[in-house]
Amino acid sequence: MKPKKFKQATIELKKPTSMTDEECGSLYVLQTERGECISLWTTSFWERLKFLFHGKLWLGVHSGETQPPVWLDCTKSIFIKSK
Repeated sequence: MKPKKFKQATIELKKPTSMTDEECGSLYVLQTERGECISLWTTSFWERLKFLFHGKLWLGVHSGETQPPVWLDCTKSIFIKSK
């Protein structure tokens, strides 16, 4: 999976200086008023196929010793216009 820049992104998170470009890259996120950082990721054809057959999605967060609260969503867009 690869992170993707999206029009609602408000900040670019840079990789840690201790990591190489192969280990990590920039991540564009939307910082919300609720304290969330939302990012967009895209998948290759083969990643989609693997998910279709296995139904598993792993999440790794480089944060130290604990897992901060996170969420995942597979909808086309999380930006739904209010009526």
